[in-house]
Amino acid sequence: MTPELKIKYEKLTAALAGFDKLAVAFSGGVDSALLLKTARDALGNGAVAFTARSIVFPESEREEAAEFCAKRGIKQIIVDVDVLAIDGFGNNPPDRCYHCKKRIIESINKAAAGEGITRVAEGSNADDTGDYRPGSKAVKEYKLLSPLLDAGLYKDEIRELSRELCLPTWDKPAFACLASRFPYGEIIDEKNLLMVERAEYFLSSEGFKQSRVRYHGGLARIECDEGGFALLKNESVRKKIYAALKEIGFSYVAADLLGYRKGSMNETLPPADKGREG
Repeated sequence: MTPELKIKYEKLTAALAGFDKLAVAFSGGVDSALLLKTARDALGNGAVAFTARSIVFPESEREEAAEFCAKRGIKQIIVDVDVLAIDGFGNNPPDRCYHCKKRIIESINKAAAGEGITRVAEGSNADDTGDYRPGSKAVKEYKLLSPLLDAGLYKDEIRELSRELCLPTWDKPAFACLASRFPYGEIIDEKNLLMVERAEYFLSSEGFKQSRVRYHGGLARIECDEGGFALLKNESVRKKIYAALKEIGFSYVAADLLGYRKGSMNETLPPADKGREG
């Protein structure tokens, strides 16, 4: 690693070493995986992973998070969060992410307190400061620690460090909760969330690395990277995808010509309301 990156990593490690115990909000993604690994190295058994289990997070993500902890001997506590019970969540307002994040943080804080842990760390990084992110408001309100951000680590640097540390997440595609697949105002319920989860799992099984299935009523709008577009050139692949998503429950299946990009559901919002979700 470069001298600059080494300095940042040492800063991160030193900051984490200052705690006796630390709860790490662990989703299994690139950022939280590096944070948890570093906390484990610095604190040993004093680092405990807390993973939210909710309908908006695919089962495959939870399984990967559990495997990550099991292989490294890290204690993991699963925290059940019923986001559909949050008042107004199902109506999908523009600030939905704030209310969801708030409920998750409250649940993790309570579970951490039950383990005698008073501080909780989460995985925001230096790239996150350039966007309006509704969930970040809840992070600040509950005074969660953001060690990656404090160390000045950017996403590319986190991936580089993860590769140096041989973490399986170093090249893992970006992920955001399934609720981000719905246009604001589109009703979110268990049935529709499961449709999106099944559709995205199918695309992944067909070799799509970075893709999203955006939900527009009966229409599935597929966003993918250049590798995905290469797959879509094959007529048999297109027909297979169409048949699979029709079976899942979609009436129509379309590919977005702009491809995958974060925050595509924000493109029709007024500038003041725009955030960035996966």
